[in-house]
Order: sequence, then C-alpha cells, then structure tokens
Amino acid sequence: MLFLKNLLFTVFVPGMVAGYVPWRMGASRLTDGARPALWLIAAPVFLAGASIYFWCLWDFATAGRGTPAPIDPPKTLVVRGLYRYVRNPMYVGVLLVIVGWTILIRSRDVAIYGASVAMAFHLFVVFVEEPMLRAQFGESYGMYCRSVSRWWPRLRA
Repeated sequence: MLFLKNLLFTVFVPGMVAGYVPWRMGASRLTDGARPALWLIAAPVFLAGASIYFWCLWDFATAGRGTPAPIDPPKTLVVRGLYRYVRNPMYVGVLLVIVGWTILIRSRDVAIYGASVAMAFHLFVVFVEEPMLRAQFGESYGMYCRSVSRWWPRLRA
C-alpha cells in the first residue's frame, strides 16, 4: 500500500510540476528538434534531479514509513541519506528536473516557471512544512534544523 501511495503522489505532484507542465510549455520547441548538445547538458541534470527525488522517496518510505504527501507524512523524522546534508533535498531534485527542461528547450517561460516553483517551495517549507514538523517532532526537529541547512549543504559541521 505504501508503494502505491508513493507512486501516485510521484505521478500527480512532482510528475506534473517537474514533468508535464514544463514539457507542455516547451513541447513545440522539442518538435523543432532539440540540438544534441543540449541533450548532453540537460540529461545529467535530469538524471541528478530524478535520482535525488527517488533516493529521498526511498528514505521516506523505508526509514520514515510514509510519503512526501502532507496528508501521509513519514512517521519518524528522516535524517539519513541526503537529509544529512540539506533539509529539503526532494524539492532540490524536483527543481533540478525543471532546470533540465529549461536547458533542453531554451525557454525563458520555463525558467520563470522554475523560479516561481522554487519560491512556492520556499514559502511552503517556511510557513507550512517546518511548523508542522516542529509540532510533530519537537526538539529533535529543532536540533536537526540547527545542524542541517534548509537548502544549501554546509561546508563545515
């Protein structure tokens, strides 16, 4: 059941935000033929973003016994894997996929869309997600926040 919930969330949320919407915004440019050089640049960005997302999804399911969906979050605080370096790697992965689309289809509109999504993620994290996590996990989340940066990995402990 957990697998199905994670699959459905992935298809309907990040799949739409980082897949379908940018693709639709630039589909006409893809039919014109993206240059192979753009694929060589965009493909590793797509791969990095998708790998980050699925690694985090795995950690949510196996360590946290939950999903990224706010209605079915992990039951325990996930602090392993990429969560040791930044508090929101899943969002970073989704944004990297949008960056991949921006590179591939050379679209200012997709870049603006990506910046808007990044701002929406930030506002959601600050005003919704972090207060919920503080309420659910208390001081353990506070300690985690003090030791792990929200978006950028710290170079020193």
